[in-house]
Amino acid sequence: MHRKAWAWAFYDWANSAFPTVVSTFVIAAYFTQGIAADPASGQAQWGWMQTCAGIAIALLSPALGAVADAGGRRRFMLTVCTAVMVVATAGIWFAEPKPEFALWALVCVGVATVAFELATVFYNALLPGLAPPEKLGRVSGLAWGLGYAGGLVCLLLCLFLLVKPNPALFGLDRENAEHVRATALLCAAWVTLFCWPVLLAMPDPAGARPGWWDAARTGLAETWRVLKGLPKQPVLARFLLARLFYTDGLNTLFAFGAIFAAGVFGMSVDEVILFGIALNVTAGLGAAGFGLIEDRFGSKRTVLVSLAAITLIAGGLLVVSGKPAFWGLALALGIFMGPAQAASRTLMARLAPEGEAAAHFGLFALSGRVTGFLGPAVLAAVTAVTQSQRAGMATVLVFLAVGGAVLATVRLPAGQR
Repeated sequence: MHRKAWAWAFYDWANSAFPTVVSTFVIAAYFTQGIAADPASGQAQWGWMQTCAGIAIALLSPALGAVADAGGRRRFMLTVCTAVMVVATAGIWFAEPKPEFALWALVCVGVATVAFELATVFYNALLPGLAPPEKLGRVSGLAWGLGYAGGLVCLLLCLFLLVKPNPALFGLDRENAEHVRATALLCAAWVTLFCWPVLLAMPDPAGARPGWWDAARTGLAETWRVLKGLPKQPVLARFLLARLFYTDGLNTLFAFGAIFAAGVFGMSVDEVILFGIALNVTAGLGAAGFGLIEDRFGSKRTVLVSLAAITLIAGGLLVVSGKPAFWGLALALGIFMGPAQAASRTLMARLAPEGEAAAHFGLFALSGRVTGFLGPAVLAAVTAVTQSQRAGMATVLVFLAVGGAVLATVRLPAGQR
């Protein structure tokens, strides 16, 4: 890959610390075990927070993507969203291990999640210009693998620099969970330190730009035009419909994986971080490995194989009872997590019309978030009614299966197969 492609891919290394440390492993487990009154109610509260974030992302992402296209300000908007994510993530430090701090923690994580997803819209929109169509799978897959590697290194630092030392380093108070809360500060610093290459290497187009009001007007008109045109693009429309379901399942699985591990299998924060480290290794290898063969194997086929494997393995995770079986199945599942997402991004980059990448990646984000509230909401509701984390997590399988079934019916043009 050339210099710009590496700079673009390095942003995955930077921002993957957020979903790894905050959304999935450390802070999610800390919230249910340390802040919430009990794990089941914590999982339900986390679910409602993810629901609100999903609604905000669904409303904002298509419009802002179109505004970025119209105004030529993708890098600027990527910078703003990244900065908001960093500040909100750092705010988690103030969430002490008491139920009265639950709302503060949920607001910080929710705002950071929205900013993270919006930043991803502008980041993904830069992909089509980085390589010819026949090499996009390699660039996207290797970037996703680099992201898992970044999450892995950040988790290692969290474990050995903050969580594990006893007495804690830097004068942190373990009784007040400062050694765990400090992982949010480390995550914010990590993103700040490593997000710069793409911002330097991928400047916005030179020349006069329309004002913000004109860009917003043009961008919103473009969003409406793209939405109205979807019936005339049945391949794109059906792909977005499929992604609507399976991404909802994947996002819910990622958001609640560590909560499930902590609550059902009694894993401590240390164990959850070790689990996250191991999972990032298998996920990174899977993303990079499939990235090398995706351009020949086919993006659609890569997603279908990955979804089938994730659904089967996740079903096994719901019925096993011992930690060794959980570890084995979860690490196997990790192999297919990256390819399902990276190949979806590649397919979108190939289907998006030239010059409309951000608008279409806004729809891409919309397809992953317009019902993004449903997965967490259904999980939260089932968990609250049954008081069973296993029953709540079982709802994920339905979303994965429906999304895979719809994707299987997508008939790509010959040049995109």
